[in-house]
Amino acid sequence: MANKVSEEYGSLVFNDSVMQERLPKPTYKELSHVIKEGKTLDLDIANEVAHAMKEWALEKGATHFTHWFQPLTGITSEKHDSFITPKADGSTLMTFSGKELIQGEPDASSFPSGGLRATFEARGYTAWDPTSPAFIKDEVLCIPTAFISYTGEALDKKTPLLRSMVALDKQSKRVLALFGKTPTKVTTTIGPEQEYFLIKEEDFSARPDLILCGRTLFGCEPAKGQELEEHYFGAIRPTVNEFMKELDDELWKLGVPAKTKHNEVAPCQHELAPIFEEGSVAIDNNLLTMEKMKLIASHHGLTCLEHEKPFDYVNGSGKHDNWSVSADGKNLLDPSATPEENLQFLVFLTCVIAAVDNHQDLMRVSVASAGNDHRLGANEAPPAIISIFLGDDLAAVVDALINGKAYASHSRNKMDLGVPQLADVTQDTTDRNRTSPFAFTGNKFEFRMCGSQQNLSDPNMVLNTAVSEMLDEFATKLEKVKECDRVSESLAWIKKTLTAHQRIIFNGNGYSDEWPAEAAKRGLLNMRTTPDALPCLIKKENVDLFAKYGVLNEAEVNARYVSKAEQYAKLLNIEAGTMVYMTRHMYLPALFDYSGDIATTVATKAEIGVEAKAEKALVAELTAGIDTISDAVADLESRNDEAKAIADCKEQDDTYRDSVIPAMDHLREAVDAMEKICGHDYWPVPSYNKMLFYV
Repeated sequence: MANKVSEEYGSLVFNDSVMQERLPKPTYKELSHVIKEGKTLDLDIANEVAHAMKEWALEKGATHFTHWFQPLTGITSEKHDSFITPKADGSTLMTFSGKELIQGEPDASSFPSGGLRATFEARGYTAWDPTSPAFIKDEVLCIPTAFISYTGEALDKKTPLLRSMVALDKQSKRVLALFGKTPTKVTTTIGPEQEYFLIKEEDFSARPDLILCGRTLFGCEPAKGQELEEHYFGAIRPTVNEFMKELDDELWKLGVPAKTKHNEVAPCQHELAPIFEEGSVAIDNNLLTMEKMKLIASHHGLTCLEHEKPFDYVNGSGKHDNWSVSADGKNLLDPSATPEENLQFLVFLTCVIAAVDNHQDLMRVSVASAGNDHRLGANEAPPAIISIFLGDDLAAVVDALINGKAYASHSRNKMDLGVPQLADVTQDTTDRNRTSPFAFTGNKFEFRMCGSQQNLSDPNMVLNTAVSEMLDEFATKLEKVKECDRVSESLAWIKKTLTAHQRIIFNGNGYSDEWPAEAAKRGLLNMRTTPDALPCLIKKENVDLFAKYGVLNEAEVNARYVSKAEQYAKLLNIEAGTMVYMTRHMYLPALFDYSGDIATTVATKAEIGVEAKAEKALVAELTAGIDTISDAVADLESRNDEAKAIADCKEQDDTYRDSVIPAMDHLREAVDAMEKICGHDYWPVPSYNKMLFYV
């Protein structure tokens, strides 16, 4: 098996080893310069790469190619073109040119543009991203690309991410030059931990809310949830294990370094974690992973749910974004054995801390969605308040720097477990804080607020840009300082900056009742919902930030605001409409039938002189519940119609949050109350008890 994995790993990827094998040495060398140093790609080189790529793909059974891109929907898109070029004699050639490799033209009119493009302005372009390797999926050569409009604005998630990586590379190199280092490339590394649920396909297909919305809009509390904590890291059930095995095999062929898999806390919840990769490649691979999860689940009679909160009463799903910065493969956030003496590390650490504090609003916006609003602040998800956890060791270093005290090291202790056969365990220098939104975990930061179904380009674009700003500030100041004074001036800058941003550091319990009040005293933002957060994106200082570092221009920022605001309203409209449909077509008819049958029983018993006291009470309760549901569904329908008619996107989002969502909650409460007393055979959809617990 080990040999099979080694042989098949990356077998469907046009990776570096394949390029070395198939490209002429001069061509490979030039392409390497393009990938590693950002040099411009020559068309002649592109033609040679395209020919080699086509020949390799044909050998792997591919018949088509596609420019694989990430529109503002957040998911991936593709249009397949065959390699065939018919000849006059009726035969055909299999061709693929450098021009076809470099640029494509998908219709841009039907993707979200946030007002950048009118419906009749259909032209858009895809542009090859050579930093992310091409791969074969379903006999199609997939070429990762950026997606831009006819007039050059970014219409996708990837383009601004790549721009932010350019900014981070530039500013990091300036800082490293002050330490006498000249790396070829500075990039981010990302390891996205993907949480998800698996349920039976038959249960999924019986619930319109899961089909249309990805989450259950109704469902009373199950008799058993996650309170016994038996599912977490428990033995993986055979059906799920078979799914995980196939998923690993398919991902490994695609060069996705899937490493860890296990049961998560909630019943039916699981996690997959890869080894970290370069930023944009890791995000491409995560999107590919999400697609494969859904496809492969169907091979095993299962459905994969990637929504942040598919079920109430149990944990939701996140996607932990493990982020670091690397220069030519060396981790710049590795504190080494003596972080207090590692000036370079302290500079980068300070820049990250200040960046997160300065741009709490953008960090929150980057993970804002209707789905994530249900998850944040509950069931092991971090709160909506941005804070940074450093752990005992780094917190002590920061405290010593701020207060000018000697650093007292937290040495790593050997823990004697009291059993001779067990080796002593070395204690880490810091614990893990599961309630922190942004936690240092040894040599990286873990941004834990990201939603399970979101594209990680947004939070990483924000983080890269915000950190670039602080690196720029440091480099600009220190470049003016004499070399002999740089150490003292660096320490003075670190002290001043950490003191100014100390408020963002919080190592305590983010779930405590006291934390929101304490956060407010510190001046930290608490934007609990997406409509609270989204307007921050178009604040002048944030528009200026993105423009300064060439990540997004003003029009592109505004387009993303409009797109996100529209998506929020559209999702809530779909959910409200689905609730109305299910109530009128499924729940009310079921309750009419059940209450009618019970009423018939009451009448039948009355004919023979039996009182049927329990049945009478049940009929009365069902009738009252039906009336409540009938009023609630009419109210929801009316409020949703009012919200849909609002033209201004902010006003519309606020109306959905303040008017429609409370009506949805009220209707759910009414329906769920009836589920508790309705006969099992009458209830029209699978219950939580059935969906969450299966063999």
